[in-house]
Amino acid sequence: MRLVRDVLGLFKLRIGFMIMLTALVGLVVTPGPALGLWKVLALALTVFLSSASAGAFNQYYEFDSDRLMARTRSRAFVTGALPHSPLWLALIALLLLGSVGTAAVCLNPVAAGFVFLGAFFYAVVYTVWLKRRSAWNIVIGGLAGSFAVLAGAAAVDPALGPLPWLLAAVLFLWTPPHFWSLAIANEAEYAAAGVPMLPVVVGVPRAATIVLWSTVALALTALLPVLFGAGLIYFLGAFCGGGYFVLKAWKLARAPSRQSAMASFFASLVQLSLLLGAATLDRLL
Repeated sequence: MRLVRDVLGLFKLRIGFMIMLTALVGLVVTPGPALGLWKVLALALTVFLSSASAGAFNQYYEFDSDRLMARTRSRAFVTGALPHSPLWLALIALLLLGSVGTAAVCLNPVAAGFVFLGAFFYAVVYTVWLKRRSAWNIVIGGLAGSFAVLAGAAAVDPALGPLPWLLAAVLFLWTPPHFWSLAIANEAEYAAAGVPMLPVVVGVPRAATIVLWSTVALALTALLPVLFGAGLIYFLGAFCGGGYFVLKAWKLARAPSRQSAMASFFASLVQLSLLLGAATLDRLL
């Protein structure tokens, strides 16, 4: 059982599940013919597995630096519970290629392209190229979630309309304040590991202010789909979720601390859950 938990933990399945949900929301909000159940399952599975491959690569690539942080030093590659073998890279590559190939065959090449880009941006652009080089690493890396929305939309209609693009923009703007809030809470660990997260580079007070203004930009952008066909249910979800996140981000900027940073982090999860749930109900009802 311990081995099973170690292997499952390697693939960051909770993140993969959230990414999968965003893809399904992208599918639901896109006007067009209803997809058959097997195509919906193909979308969910390919997005989930491609995200899992990216999560596993992240842990494989960062196992040296993971040992420097308390929240990551119990990961399987760090503890030696799983061997840090090149065979894992082969498995990860096969998982990604299988996911993208299945999406191309079962859905269409455009959806498959977005499935690939989501994994590529997290595994390569964020993990390899930017994480240890730039304080803005998570901004570009945040495109991984945006591509999941676009993959779901492209499964219905490869000629993407304004709603999927706007939801992708919302996901892009959501990731920085979400992750920066967590980075503020763990600023000392990132500094010790030599990772230039925003609070390490600009200081916690300034980073908290940036979180606030980026959250305001997110909340305002999340209301724009109302101008392109989203209804009252979506508006209420976007307004309430965005307002709650802004409130917690304002409290973080006013009095930065680990407690207020974690409150902002959890508020980001509430905001995203309300947004995705409201977008789905708005379309179905």
